[in-house]
Amino acid sequence: MAARLHTGDTVVVITGKDKGKKGKIARILREDNRVVVEGVNLVHRHTRPTPRNPNGGIIEREQPIHASNVMLVDPSTGKPTRVHFKTDDKGNKIRVAKSGEEIVAPKREKK
Repeated sequence: MAARLHTGDTVVVITGKDKGKKGKIARILREDNRVVVEGVNLVHRHTRPTPRNPNGGIIEREQPIHASNVMLVDPSTGKPTRVHFKTDDKGNKIRVAKSGEEIVAPKREKK
């Protein structure tokens, strides 16, 4: 099955407390069908002092959101769009927005 979302894609949250917020996908959890979006679904984590974090305190971090609650941003219009797939001349599967614009997968950063 082809993936409609890739790490680095810009998405819009379409439902929930962060509805309307845009952000980049930082991580995809395929087994849970969830994504972590930068700056979305932030929670406060209270941590006690440890050798790694001697001060402890309250840390703000992003939590996963279900993949069905985000939509990919159309590269031509900047609005949320559905994604469908086509095959190019070489037989490769490509993502296409409903406007007809091809959605290029973002370049992956090497760790």
